[in-house]
This record gives sequence, structure tokens and C-alpha cells, in this order.
Amino acid sequence: MVVDLEPITREVAGLVGRVRDDQLDGPTPCAEMTVRQLLAHLAQLTVGFRMLAQKQAVPGGPRPTELPADWRERLPRVLDELADAWQLPAAWEGTVQFFGREMPGAMAGQIVTDELVLHGWDLARAIGAPYRADEPALRAAHGWVTATVERTGGKGQEGLFAPPVPVADDAPLLDRVVALAGRAPTWTP
Repeated sequence: MVVDLEPITREVAGLVGRVRDDQLDGPTPCAEMTVRQLLAHLAQLTVGFRMLAQKQAVPGGPRPTELPADWRERLPRVLDELADAWQLPAAWEGTVQFFGREMPGAMAGQIVTDELVLHGWDLARAIGAPYRADEPALRAAHGWVTATVERTGGKGQEGLFAPPVPVADDAPLLDRVVALAGRAPTWTP
């Protein structure tokens, strides 16, 4: 499933522009990350995900602990570059090297979409902003998270997802994606 990442990257970039300095050390739905750490993670993964689209190997490494000084300008720019890179059909074809593991480009694109949807939601909840993920991105994220839950037997995947949180079957798709990824859709700081 090829997804146009421009709507979700635009949504996340808009959220980045709403972050106030006094929110940087606040909590996020990712228990191990503050807003500052989430933004640093977004800055790193956005560049890495652009590299995937360009069929460059993405090296592994620890999560960044420092937020780049120019994050307010850098993050929206690299989000645009990420969306542009994944617009090319070749990004979704063939294979990519992701942290030393070969995987289909389409699978990598699903992971990219999922990370943008989930971390966009994380950021929106942390700063108290509205969040509107587009339907194609939500469907792709739902597919990836569902497959991960099935693959792990509902135990979550360390470093990615906690075990799923119960939510009604008829809950909005965003709530179901968030809950499958182990986040409480009602989370507030």
C-alpha cells in the first residue's frame, strides 16, 4: 500500500510549530520520553526514514538525547524532505536496509507511516493540541500495528509498542491504532 506522506508530515510539522519552550520537559504518552526527547527522536528518525526511501542503509544507534538547537526550522524541513522522498514509486519498491535488516520497501513505508501517525499523536497529546491524521495514513498504521500485535502474541515489542490497551471495537480508527500500540487514547499530561 503506497501512502502519500505529505498530509501526515504536514500535520506533524504544524504540531512542531505549536510546541512552547515551557512544554519541552513535559511528559508524553511514551513514558520514557519528554517532549524534548520525542522531538529529538523525530528529528533523527525523519532523516533515517528519508534515507530508506533513497535506498541508503540506515545505521542503528541509540536514541538521541539532545534536541538540535535549530529544531523549529529543521524538523518541518526534514519532514517535507521525507514526504518528497516517499512520493517516488521506487521508494516503495525493492528492498531497503533498516538497522542491518533487509526488508521490502513497502514494509519500510508502512513503518514510516506508523511512526509518523503515532509520534504525531504523542506530540499532540503532550502539548494539548488537536490532531488529525489522514485516513490513508491511519489505515496503513493500523495494518502495521495489527500485524505487529499478531506477530508478538499481544505482548508488544520492546522499543516500539507496549502491549495493546483495551478499546471498543467501534472506536475511531485513530483510537484503535493508538490502543494497539499500547497507548491509552485518553492519555493527558
